[in-house]
Amino acid sequence: MVKRLYLFSMILLLIACSTQSPQPTATPLANTEVAATQTIPPSQTSLPTATATFTPLPTATPVPYPMSIIAMRNGDYPGSQITIVKELDRGLNYRRYYSYYLSEGLKIYALLTIPSGEPPEGGWPAIVFNHGYIPPDVYRTTERYIAYVDEIAKSGYVVFRIDYRGHDASEGEPTGAYGDPGYQIDVLNAVASIKQLPDVNPDKIGMWGHSMGGYLTLRAMVISQDVKVGVIWAGVVASYQDLLYNWRRTGSFTPSPSSRGVGWRTRWIEEFGTPEQNPAFWDSVSATSYLNDLSGPLELHHGTADEDVPLDFSIRLAEQARNAGQVADLYIYEGDNHNISANFSIAMERTIKFFDSYLK
Repeated sequence: MVKRLYLFSMILLLIACSTQSPQPTATPLANTEVAATQTIPPSQTSLPTATATFTPLPTATPVPYPMSIIAMRNGDYPGSQITIVKELDRGLNYRRYYSYYLSEGLKIYALLTIPSGEPPEGGWPAIVFNHGYIPPDVYRTTERYIAYVDEIAKSGYVVFRIDYRGHDASEGEPTGAYGDPGYQIDVLNAVASIKQLPDVNPDKIGMWGHSMGGYLTLRAMVISQDVKVGVIWAGVVASYQDLLYNWRRTGSFTPSPSSRGVGWRTRWIEEFGTPEQNPAFWDSVSATSYLNDLSGPLELHHGTADEDVPLDFSIRLAEQARNAGQVADLYIYEGDNHNISANFSIAMERTIKFFDSYLK
């Protein structure tokens, strides 16, 4: 009788063990080793070297927040064919067009330049150009960043300088870049649209961004692998924790009526808590948490007298990107402003040389 009970107990134990699911093993993301081509001496850096890490979202948040990098990666950005509205005055060796494409069904207008002559084998390389913050109600497609676009366009690139939703004639509401995914969606759809343009090489797409446009550029490069190289001038490229605590404009920034009211800082703290209370959320929306996945090399430019965006943002990003094995060149311009006006020519020369080295 005792032997039967013993055998019965062993059978039950074997059944219980066989029904347990094996524990999955984590597969780390591959990290491509790329050597940086330029360094800034440690004495010029004012922030400690740190490697960005991503803390997984808590299990209490089953659906990623729409602004999170994971949620953006899961989005659909088909773009559309680019529609030419009219031809504008020609540049030195390129043609200029007023055009639009579609983003979430919205017409987003843009300045499009196309080099004159026969395209190279495979098509022209192209640059998606992300402008910085300009009050949407005063922004005009043909009035801003003319010299910037001209220098890149006459160097043999298709340039697609987009307006974002709610700017000038673009449809939609100008909801701002930092607390709403709309502008980022417009940028990603611009990439998909320019890839469809005849005579553009879809494998040679770069991106240029200034200030807020730098923020959109960095995020695009950790969301999509389609952007092969990025150049950022005076970019808002810090983690959201730094944007929350270490960003106070001292220049002439004036928000437009459409961007006033309760901002993302207040809304997010009320909904998710502070970075100290909920680091997982704040990491999830920060591009700097995903630099291992950067889609290509970066070149950063920043003036020491910038009153709108701290120089430390670019210094810290260069350090973090290099620690993640990425190329991140940094040029610092002593005494120069947010637009790098005093060193515009040399900064643009470096920009074009950087694009040439990776796209031509």
